[in-house]
Amino acid sequence: MFERTKAFSGFSVDDIPAAKKFYGDTLGLRVSEEHGMLTLHIAGDRDTLIYPKPDHAPATFTILNFPVDDIESAVDELASRGVEFERYDFVDAKGINRQGGPLIAWFRDPAGNVLSVIQG
Repeated sequence: MFERTKAFSGFSVDDIPAAKKFYGDTLGLRVSEEHGMLTLHIAGDRDTLIYPKPDHAPATFTILNFPVDDIESAVDELASRGVEFERYDFVDAKGINRQGGPLIAWFRDPAGNVLSVIQG
């Protein structure tokens, strides 16, 4: 039934203008707005919907992973743009997990949703 549909994902935020600024300006994604919702135009032709939700609760899991060729450069660039990386017991001083699996660093959007950069 759905094998030929172009499914897409979405998530909520509590402040559409803040999300637009973060995803568009800070992360450098192409963002469009229509009917009070945002669409992130991500490479690979898989747009992601961001919708407002007044009683938004941040996701406690990673909602978007951004694969990068060089995690060191990506983390440095994001940090220079004001992005703060999550600090867990198992990450290094930059916020990168180097303890098995792919190198990964987590950060949050203005609504508190968890995102990551992942080398791969």
